[in-house]
Amino acid sequence: MTRSLFKGNFWSADILSTVGYDSIIQHLNNGRKNCKEFEEFLKERAAVEERYGKDLLSLSRKKPCGQSETNTLKRALEVFKQQVDSVAQCHIQLAQSLREEARKMEEFREKQKLQRKKTELVMDAIHKQKSLQFKKTMDAKKNYEQKCRDKDEAEQAVSRSANLVNPKQQEKLFVKLATSKTAVEDSDKAYMLHVSTLDKVREEWQSEHIKACEAFEAQECERINFFRNALWLHVNQLSQQCVTSDEMYEQVRKSLEMCSIQKDIEYFVNQRKTGQIPPAPIMYENFYSPQKNAVPPGKATGPNLARRGPLPIPKTSPETRAFSGKCFYDMERAPRAAGPIATLCQS
Repeated sequence: MTRSLFKGNFWSADILSTVGYDSIIQHLNNGRKNCKEFEEFLKERAAVEERYGKDLLSLSRKKPCGQSETNTLKRALEVFKQQVDSVAQCHIQLAQSLREEARKMEEFREKQKLQRKKTELVMDAIHKQKSLQFKKTMDAKKNYEQKCRDKDEAEQAVSRSANLVNPKQQEKLFVKLATSKTAVEDSDKAYMLHVSTLDKVREEWQSEHIKACEAFEAQECERINFFRNALWLHVNQLSQQCVTSDEMYEQVRKSLEMCSIQKDIEYFVNQRKTGQIPPAPIMYENFYSPQKNAVPPGKATGPNLARRGPLPIPKTSPETRAFSGKCFYDMERAPRAAGPIATLCQS
């Protein structure tokens, strides 16, 4: 790992300022937020892959696709449906892998959060201690300066009262001066003690600040590396999905290469052929032609029933006339219901 840069670049001349530390903490918070966003991205991408896989699976299994095809193209379509089904399953598996990667990212975030918490607690405590000691030191300084001013005023009062005859007043001034000198000495010692304590607190804070910077920098390096590897793995998974899908589609292409248009045509002809003799031409027929009622070409032939010609004119003879008259007479006398007799006579 490269040399530490945090510990040398996040200081401030103001002893009470935490701007450097706050800047690092803000950066770490942003990094944690970025990991959270990528984690959510993986979860949503997993949902997209799973939804796509299930929709593709439903499409492959429920939607007909060339179901009436035959022979070689039918086999190619069967391979196509099988491979689409496999591609759908791969997308569902990819969704599971993405959820697993999101879980790992979440665990990493929580681990770093706990590690940071320990350092932050130490730094918060030392910051409070530094601020409190600084306040005590400033109060001691003010008290010391005030005691010094009181002593100076007492000395000036003693100097002004040198010509006074009243010894009691002079004695009071000298007592006040002595008291002020003692107060100055005491406040000076207290002030020096607070300054010394503040310096120890400052050194402790600096030491803890350096440790925190080193810990935070190491944590940030780990986060960037983990994030980078997670993203690298994610795109590798997507690339592998494409490669796997292409391998499956290659099986479809190979099956399509085995398709034969000629074989499919021949298969259809052999399975569905209806005959090899086409119908004969339809010829012109003259209505008055003797062959008008001949069977038209292309029609199925049946019994040869020639059309009966016109009735011949019967030859009359005495016997036939007598017979005809008798039949006519009998028909006139016969009842209407005697159908067979009448028919026989007509014949």
